[in-house]
Amino acid sequence: MPSLGIREIVMKLTITGYSTAMFATWFFIDELGLLFDAGDGLSAGLLQKSRKVKHVFISHADRDHLAGLLQFNQLNAREDFPVIYYPADSGSFPALAEFMQRFDTQAKGTVWKPIKPGDCIEIKKGVFVEAIRNGHVSAPEGIAKSLSFRVFENKSKLKAEFLHLPGKEIAQLRKEHGPEYTSETERRPIIDYSGDTPVEDLQRWQNSNILIHEATFLGKEMEQGLVKKRNQHSTLEQVIEMVSGIKVQQLVLSHFSSRYAHEEIDAQIEKLCHKYALNIPVYRVLPGTIARNILSEPLLLNS
Repeated sequence: MPSLGIREIVMKLTITGYSTAMFATWFFIDELGLLFDAGDGLSAGLLQKSRKVKHVFISHADRDHLAGLLQFNQLNAREDFPVIYYPADSGSFPALAEFMQRFDTQAKGTVWKPIKPGDCIEIKKGVFVEAIRNGHVSAPEGIAKSLSFRVFENKSKLKAEFLHLPGKEIAQLRKEHGPEYTSETERRPIIDYSGDTPVEDLQRWQNSNILIHEATFLGKEMEQGLVKKRNQHSTLEQVIEMVSGIKVQQLVLSHFSSRYAHEEIDAQIEKLCHKYALNIPVYRVLPGTIARNILSEPLLLNS
């Protein structure tokens, strides 16, 4: 891990990903050793870089989001590694863990950890991944079989009323009353990952620094029938409309259906960004392609 502050890390995040609806989805954030989902082709796409993965968060049990776990685990399993976090209410994961242990008897050490909405997992000193319930997989209230994830930093900062004091006085106050007396915790967003999900909360990603969001279908209305017949997904227009109404610094669009040509996707993104006056940097992961260092790719729009 480079000796960079979180702000510098956010500006330099190296994101590699693949996301094609129905086939495979995975995203790796190099500087955080963080993997979101583990679809087919993960190990072949990352090669030796897969050894840098420290934390694996699986959004739900669809095969296109976890089929790459078997090979990834076989290549990388060692004592207490990898640690795989998954939705606690999904019974598919304990079954998968049991199968993998029996199938790959030499791959020992994997840790499976169920998580629920609201759980915050510390992956680095002061850096957490929060699990967020989404409606991709229909489930009763209080049950979550599909998750989104928000990565954030908890940063201690001096309270406003003490900003004018010299360092010696602040040190004395801390000595007398403890560090909490002069400081408060500020939550700073790093990166957000929607997983598969419909747009169901227009404020969910407010103040996102980098938002990776699925956009399976291009239209807003013409494909709603398709969306409603299966597990719930987002359309591109719904995502663009949502992001245009909140504060998001950078948007990465993914999980497009392979029914669309690359040129069709780009044209529709540009059209909808113009329609909703969205003028932030927008990136996309096109179907059938591994996107490397996503944030260095030419922007479809410049802020």
